[in-house]
Amino acid sequence: MLSNNQQTNQKTTEKKNPYEAFEFLEYRYFLILRACFVLAIQMQAVIVGWQMYELSGKNTLMLGMIGLAEAIPSIGIALYAGYLADMHSRKRIIQIAISVLFVATLILTLLSFDGATFSTNTKIYAIFVIIFITGLARGFVSPANFGLMSQVVSEKALPNAISWNSTVWEGSTVLGPIVAGLVYGYLGVEIAYIMQTILLFGAVIAITLIKNRPASAQRNTNESIFTKLSAGLKFVFSTPVLLGAISLDLFAVLFGGAVALLPAFASDVLNVGAVGLGFLRASSGVGAVVTAVVLAYYPIKRNAGQILLGCVAGFGFCIIGFGLSTNFYLSMFFLFMSGILDSVSVIIRSNIAQIYTPSDMKGRVSAVNSMFIASSNEIGAFESGLVAHYFMLVPSVIFGGSMTLLVVLIALIFAKDLRKLKFD
Repeated sequence: MLSNNQQTNQKTTEKKNPYEAFEFLEYRYFLILRACFVLAIQMQAVIVGWQMYELSGKNTLMLGMIGLAEAIPSIGIALYAGYLADMHSRKRIIQIAISVLFVATLILTLLSFDGATFSTNTKIYAIFVIIFITGLARGFVSPANFGLMSQVVSEKALPNAISWNSTVWEGSTVLGPIVAGLVYGYLGVEIAYIMQTILLFGAVIAITLIKNRPASAQRNTNESIFTKLSAGLKFVFSTPVLLGAISLDLFAVLFGGAVALLPAFASDVLNVGAVGLGFLRASSGVGAVVTAVVLAYYPIKRNAGQILLGCVAGFGFCIIGFGLSTNFYLSMFFLFMSGILDSVSVIIRSNIAQIYTPSDMKGRVSAVNSMFIASSNEIGAFESGLVAHYFMLVPSVIFGGSMTLLVVLIALIFAKDLRKLKFD
């Protein structure tokens, strides 16, 4: 028999196993899917952003409009996508959505070839239409992906799976923009789009290797579809901690996101071109991936709510610093630090959502999360582009960072449950 000390040490070792989720084969396929998908999406953001900035004659408002074109369908379809993710096979939903993204990227590639006889206006209109379609497809991927992760690992391994999922996501946000910037800058837009297409094909293969699973929620015929669709909203608004975390991120990202304006900073403030743009977009990801790896080994348990609020406030200060900087390396540093702080808050929010949400509602709750958070990136991009267009570039970023700090102050006063959150 083991002594008490030996039993305690054995339990501690089991609890601290940083690779627990990798014991599940399908989780490894899931991470490959996640990496290919996020790499492709991150590459698209850089490619489309720079291409649109050039085609529109350096119009910052067009950068914001691109974000709006992606946000409108994503928000509009979110509740229905969440309903489908709970009532139908999440694997099938992801397969179809990524296949649509694959075809859309092929069209972007054909539009961008030098030999293509399309006018500048035609290209701009076509890009907006395709981005609208990709926003629609991504609206279906997010809730299905959120629910699928909890199906390919055990409940015990889920927190570890969340950490590594965040690590892969952050790592892809680092590599994607760098690759896109380098390839766009040295090989051209056509090759950049071809690489994105290959990555999406890899995502299709990865999701195919995951077993199909039945729907998580019971199809109660006595409930109307409206009742099922609104269940996610009701659950979020009746869970103060979850509502507080989502609201905090919604307004912080809405006002504090400077990512949409990076093509303008790279071109007109820092003078570093498409290659520099790739490194700027990757800087926050570098800080985020390092933080995500550390948190996989040393997860946050105590004072999680206070840490979350502190990190969002620090993110706001970093955005203000970036807006004031005219040095390329200093700008990269502020983005790097913003990535560190954002990674901590993302992992805390992911744990809140996974822990507080029952399995049969994960799709719909994730859909609400997408409506208020994921799409706030695109709406935030529109806000940044609009303010920059009418009130100049740098003041718009400083304003956004300042508003993020105000949001944190309001959360400190009113979100008491979030402030007291602990995971221990």
